[in-house]
Amino acid sequence: MKERILLFIIILGLSILIYVYQSYINTLWGLILICIGLFLYALTANLAYKIKKRVLKKRPDVVNEAYKPFVTVMIPAHNEENVISHTVANIEQMDYPNFEVIVIDDRSDDNTAVVMKNLEQEYNNLKAFIRPKDAFPGKSAVLNDAMQFAKGEAILVFDADATVEHDFLKKLVPLLEPEDVGAVQARKIIRNKDYNLLTRCQNNEYTLDAQIQISRDSVKGAVELRGNGELIKRKALEDIGGWNNYTITDDLDMSTRLHIKGWDIRFSMDTVVYEEGIAYILPLYRQRRRWLEGTIRRYLEYFVDVLTSKEMSLRASLDMTIYILQFIIPGWFLLEFFIRMFKWIVKDASPNIVYSSLIVGAAIGIGFLFSIRYALRRYDNVPRISALVQSFQTTVYFFLIWFPLVLYISFKILFLKKDMKWGKTAHGLVQEEEANINKQLEKV
Repeated sequence: MKERILLFIIILGLSILIYVYQSYINTLWGLILICIGLFLYALTANLAYKIKKRVLKKRPDVVNEAYKPFVTVMIPAHNEENVISHTVANIEQMDYPNFEVIVIDDRSDDNTAVVMKNLEQEYNNLKAFIRPKDAFPGKSAVLNDAMQFAKGEAILVFDADATVEHDFLKKLVPLLEPEDVGAVQARKIIRNKDYNLLTRCQNNEYTLDAQIQISRDSVKGAVELRGNGELIKRKALEDIGGWNNYTITDDLDMSTRLHIKGWDIRFSMDTVVYEEGIAYILPLYRQRRRWLEGTIRRYLEYFVDVLTSKEMSLRASLDMTIYILQFIIPGWFLLEFFIRMFKWIVKDASPNIVYSSLIVGAAIGIGFLFSIRYALRRYDNVPRISALVQSFQTTVYFFLIWFPLVLYISFKILFLKKDMKWGKTAHGLVQEEEANINKQLEKV
């Protein structure tokens, strides 16, 4: 109810502001100023990253080789019999002296539990935890239950389809050592990015996110966890009371609570976790719906805490505030457009006021396109022409995926009952492809 009331107040207040403001000043300037502000902040963060890289090149950070905390690796799984063995085999090959693995079956109705029990016999440092069928649903509850017997000073969370390089923990652990650092997030890459256009756009989306994350890290802003490949200090985890069982996005919820408590989150561009992209549109919509709903709800839920926290750093507060504007801009633009359409129809105003809104919207889209192109060129080394083509495809992808979802989630929060539907992602496509390839090779 609190989220509903707050969102209603925000939408109503923004509508009144725009309507009144239009009577005296062209509100397009307000939207333009917000966009300029976001551009300047992105420019500042990017400059900070370049300066940081230059400094590190001259004076590299000294890694404390003695810092080797015991790490508990947690892998929650629901109906993942096709991928869990492959994932565990990969994780067990990490070149790190002190870690254990807990694989958690979350009420599966396939053979996931049986596979996990077999894995327990195969690996000495692995424990299979089978949750009862009547256990509280959700990834947060899964992880909280597993904490009862986790031994690690740090907790590393992977999705059931994750794969990493051997030196994953060696790269990630040193970033967790400073006292004020509560968690570290690795970069995510789509393993099957070349499967189709949809998986390619998802990987480009991840590349843009990595660009944003590393920029936020450079200014010590509000870096966010991404669920897969997140390393969390046990002390920080206990400080915030563990995972929130009543959220549908455990990673985003935890990120906000860590910042509110004054913990810093780091991002490692050089440490990669690979995951499987979604090859079909409807499952992708279900996943992104959950992500976006979790994003908006946590901002509404912790709005007052962010404003009143005495432990949260000023940089993190400012960065989070600016980041939230990306969700306000679509709403601002739509309200701007609909109010102008209303004035055009009812008051017989000039149609130019509508066209000007569309022009600003197009300018925002072009700016977004070049942001993606920049990220692809810098981090994925995509050739110039290919980067431009992929940027255009990904911009269209963003518009078709995220824009309708912002409207739907806003409507859902305002008028529908909150639910805990997790929207499970089906895994195993990559393994299926590999099996098919091997069959074809056997026939040759």
